[in-house]
Amino acid sequence: MIDLSTLDLVIIIALFAIILSVGVYVGRTSGKDTAQYFLSGRSMPWWLLGLSMVATTFSTDTPNLVTDIVRTNGVSGNWVWWAFLVTGLLTVFVYAKLWRKSEVNTDIEFYELRYGGKPGKFLRVFRAVYLGIIFNVLAMAGVTLAAIKIGEVMLGLDPFTTVVIAGLITVVFSAIGGFKGVVYTDFILFFVAMAGAFGAAYYIVGMPEIGGLDALISHENVKDKLNILPDFDDTSTLITLLIIPLAVQWWSSWYPGSEPGGGGYVAQRMLAAKDENHAIGATFFYNIMHYAIRPWPWILVALASLVVFPDLASIQEAFPNVSEDKLGHDLAYSAMLTMLPSGLLGLVLASLSAAYMSTISTHLNWGASYVVNDVYAQQIKPEASEKELVAVGRVTTVILMVISAIIALALTNALQLFDIILMFGAGTGLIFILRWFWWRINAWTEISAMIASGVISLLIAFTPLGETLFGDGGVFPAYAKFPFVVFSSTLIWGIVTFITQPESKEVLYRFYKKTQPGGPGWKKVLDDAHEDQEELIQTTEAWSVPSGILAMLIGCVFIYSAMFTMGYFIYGETTKAFALLATCIISGFILSRVWKKIKGKVL
Repeated sequence: MIDLSTLDLVIIIALFAIILSVGVYVGRTSGKDTAQYFLSGRSMPWWLLGLSMVATTFSTDTPNLVTDIVRTNGVSGNWVWWAFLVTGLLTVFVYAKLWRKSEVNTDIEFYELRYGGKPGKFLRVFRAVYLGIIFNVLAMAGVTLAAIKIGEVMLGLDPFTTVVIAGLITVVFSAIGGFKGVVYTDFILFFVAMAGAFGAAYYIVGMPEIGGLDALISHENVKDKLNILPDFDDTSTLITLLIIPLAVQWWSSWYPGSEPGGGGYVAQRMLAAKDENHAIGATFFYNIMHYAIRPWPWILVALASLVVFPDLASIQEAFPNVSEDKLGHDLAYSAMLTMLPSGLLGLVLASLSAAYMSTISTHLNWGASYVVNDVYAQQIKPEASEKELVAVGRVTTVILMVISAIIALALTNALQLFDIILMFGAGTGLIFILRWFWWRINAWTEISAMIASGVISLLIAFTPLGETLFGDGGVFPAYAKFPFVVFSSTLIWGIVTFITQPESKEVLYRFYKKTQPGGPGWKKVLDDAHEDQEELIQTTEAWSVPSGILAMLIGCVFIYSAMFTMGYFIYGETTKAFALLATCIISGFILSRVWKKIKGKVL
């Protein structure tokens, strides 16, 4: 536990006062109707939405998760989420404009645009509950778990007290301000959070216990954790940490903020953009910040923690007040922050509070939008007024917060929850990519995929089947668990797709005319178009997906090069760093040329 100085308290209180003031101020207009409350009237510029995406994913559990990964698997273990860059850039160059064209209020409303009849209506409600409530509260529970650990280690608070204080402030702000309040405060929270992360890393690396960057990099506890790529001679580790994430995970698994084809709160921000170009600009800016710049302060603190707290026993010894069920490697990040001086400590605590509020408020508004638009307004009370719908959104915000807090109290570490969510959504991602470009995907495809991936994951995780298949001496090696779930669920939804009826021509025509996805996957539909659908054929745009995929690949080279350039400069390996910097500059130039051919200037 640490004692906060007057300066620390002033910084923290000032931040909360500013955030709540913004929430109250914008709440006067955001409560007018659901379009304002959940999408801010579709008038947001790219830079504000991009900053909001970065701030939202800068949650309290992210540095904890990175610390857990680095301490357990080294820096290369981060490929488990670095691989999602491919997903992110596919959204930028292919799907962002499609989402904006759809003009839906939530990405769940998309289901009744793409699918028809009772299966489409059922899928919309089922998916709203599945994502907006179940997955959403799990994600929020992970963020709240991180807040609990920070409260225990840094402030000596018990878990319940932390949950009440953090949750109450955030839920009041979220309920009042709506989406506009979230985005406007994200602008402030972004700079506070970045300043706190970089300031903490700079100070911690320079502490006498660490001895500077060179001493950190050469330390016995650290030097075998530095590799950006896994050891190619260790087949099992290579497959687990690099090959599966890059070859399978990015396109097959649903994860909040990294959905194949876009979705969730990223889609919410694209839908709130002024136009297609602003939606594209926002998501591209987000991916640059999220992958190329932000990870390294967290990684440096994680590496430094191996010097000060080499194992769990040393953490427990230093912080005996931490409850047994919350002891994990992710606790090391908070443990290191206790060493910060007055002023910087207040800034970092304020930044962590900012990160918590930004992420939770986004999840609350996003989840409430599903409950209001896709459940209450569609199935419970279609005649409800806009004022009533906003009220339901605010009540839902409170309920979601309470449920997530209860779950957080039962969790142990961030990586535990990350693995659960990743496995539970395995096999569904490919559908989210294909449904825009292949007419044969239907509502039963998605329903069967969600059920199959969920059931198979539960059987492997909680029955003897998992041990039989992937345990010591099992049928398959342990790293085959994730691909097995992907293959099994994909096989099931593929069979279901072809044994069920396709969507009606009317539904397919309506969807195609609205979004203009193009491509050979719609050839049969266009060939079968009736004479009264001539307008559908005449308005078909040139298919830009091949060029978009090329831009995605070049963009991956550009952002990965930028990320690794920073890493190798930190490591002092300047030859590699300058080579990667040159690669970054060249790929960035090529990307700008390719993109101009696709759409012209983005911004």
